[in-house]
Amino acid sequence: MRGKTVLPAVAMTAVSMILTLAVVLMWLGTAMPWPVALVVGLGIDGGWLATLAYERRLAAQGDHNRTVTGVGWSFGLVATGVLVAHALTAETSVGAWLAVAWLPLAAKALWLVHGLWERTALTPAALGAIRGIQQEARDEAAVARARLRAEAATEETRLTAVTQAGARVARVQAKTAQTLAGAWSTLEEARDGEDTGRALTSVTTRVTPDVTPRWELPVWGPTETLPALESVPALTDAQLDALVDEIRHSQTPALSYREMSARFRAAGHSASEVRLRAAWKRVA
Repeated sequence: MRGKTVLPAVAMTAVSMILTLAVVLMWLGTAMPWPVALVVGLGIDGGWLATLAYERRLAAQGDHNRTVTGVGWSFGLVATGVLVAHALTAETSVGAWLAVAWLPLAAKALWLVHGLWERTALTPAALGAIRGIQQEARDEAAVARARLRAEAATEETRLTAVTQAGARVARVQAKTAQTLAGAWSTLEEARDGEDTGRALTSVTTRVTPDVTPRWELPVWGPTETLPALESVPALTDAQLDALVDEIRHSQTPALSYREMSARFRAAGHSASEVRLRAAWKRVA
């Protein structure tokens, strides 16, 4: 992974240094002896390379120096300025020389990208942990989506079944109401008929002589609400104990709990089984 960023930067740096040296020799070699031009070219490239090496050393230590960085960019600008000046003064291929004049700045930019990558690089273990967390999150999301889809399908099936059952109940109720209405009509006709009572009387005369039965068919109509039973006050523990003792000794020998309980309830008294058994234990 490290080579993906450092190799392009190294290659771009080498190309830009060679191109800068060649341009200095060709451009200044006509105005001064070529050894002097070679020294100038090597000075530019050497200064650039030295500042780059110092920057890399600081980056390896986790440090950063703005002065060194500024000097390095200054050498890059000088090299770019040399290439641009040569391109503008060249008699031929001006566009081609201008097209390669940006290589020193591009090399500096690649080293900047490589430094950013180094500051944000993670170990394989950390990357594996991140991939595991992401995969776990995707699995949980997929399971949640599947659960929601299954619950939605189940709810839809339940609602369909309830709706169908409700429709069946409604049909049965409608059919039952229709049957009851027909039975009511039949009862009304039988009750209001003139010969109904005479026919029924003639049938039962031999069974119940000298008794004229009164035939009344059931009436289907509104019902009357029966009055609620008055609430009987609950027995206190002392009263309950007295009743249990009295019933228990009402016969000799004394009654068992089962017999006492039956007589207690047959007499119309009311008490829970727990209280009755507790009273039995107290008096027995």
